[in-house]
Amino acid sequence: MSLDCCIIGGGIIGLSIARELAGRGHRVRVLARDRRRHTASWAAAGIFPPVSARPSADANQALTAFSDRLHRTWARELHAETGIDNGLVACGGLHVAAGAANLALLEVEANEWRSRGVRCDWIDAAGIIRLEPVLAAAVASDRISGGLLLPDEMRIRPPRHLEALERSCSARGVRLVSETEVVGVTVAAGRLTGVEAVVAGRRQRFEADAYVLAAGAWTGELAESLGLAIDTRPIRGQIALLAFPEPLLSRVVNRGLDYLVPREDGRVLVGSTLEDVGFDRSTVAADIDRLLAVAADLLGDISAATVEQTWAGLRPGSADGLPRIGRVPACDNAFLAAGHFRAGLHQSTGTAVLVADLVEDRSPSLDVAPFAPGRPAGHPGPDSVPVMLARARHSMGPLPIEARRG
Repeated sequence: MSLDCCIIGGGIIGLSIARELAGRGHRVRVLARDRRRHTASWAAAGIFPPVSARPSADANQALTAFSDRLHRTWARELHAETGIDNGLVACGGLHVAAGAANLALLEVEANEWRSRGVRCDWIDAAGIIRLEPVLAAAVASDRISGGLLLPDEMRIRPPRHLEALERSCSARGVRLVSETEVVGVTVAAGRLTGVEAVVAGRRQRFEADAYVLAAGAWTGELAESLGLAIDTRPIRGQIALLAFPEPLLSRVVNRGLDYLVPREDGRVLVGSTLEDVGFDRSTVAADIDRLLAVAADLLGDISAATVEQTWAGLRPGSADGLPRIGRVPACDNAFLAAGHFRAGLHQSTGTAVLVADLVEDRSPSLDVAPFAPGRPAGHPGPDSVPVMLARARHSMGPLPIEARRG
């Protein structure tokens, strides 16, 4: 049976769900607050850490592994449907550290990666230079002592992926209503019966058979109107884009919370910050200067580079490190997909399939109980807002495996 589905949120999660539902024959409308460029996923660096499906994986690992496999299929489908190459490629990731203590932590992580069935090679200082010659100056000055190589780490071009999703959705009949602010919902007899929104200055009402709340950092406020208390507060991340005369790097380079993401054309993304500053998407000169210092610290002389762009995105927070995916307890026909924090881009495909299964009242492809929207917040995990903010404040060494995100 074909359903009318209304999705609140036009970012990576909302568009992915829309594409999946429309592909299953449903009629879909997306209410988007922001244009594509202002979404958290457009602003992301696009780093996908390697994953390996295994029986002992926890819920978050299982969702990431499921999504990772789907991304490979979706990349091919999106290219065939739209002609857009979203840039998904296994470029490899080099995770570097300086000093004996930080190297020891990386060695522990290397063993953990291997125990999960992920390819991981330990690289000494000389090996770092062989892999990425441009890092020689950082090695010579002891700013890099060694590291580990994850050959299967991937990168994706978020703006291209979002454009491809929009075009695919359009081709599948999805109606995208841009610059729409949802200002209220109505509920009757345990069902969501309508959404009130302001579109281009005019108040409109939208009705559907099923509704999905996927508005990123704004989802918490909407959920409150349905009797659901969740923490999706925005966590700002700033990025600088440098343009070099020629390509310098082949792989993603990670050092703690900082990273460099190379593009084939010589551009390099430098990121990122973690800031609890509310709904403020502006960039701060001092923070951008720090990112440029990171680039110089790793790459040496960057005077030939041009700072082409700077931007910031608002990641939808998660108090315990798990997204909230599932049916809204108070409404039979309302579903929620939010709180992916720094993993939204990577987990978007799997989330889309799970939500579509739930909307159709099918048994979902994965156990969604750990992601239940109404669950009590658990102990903060390694990629939760409290833990990651603490790491950003105290500049703690290498990141634990679960916290390696773009």
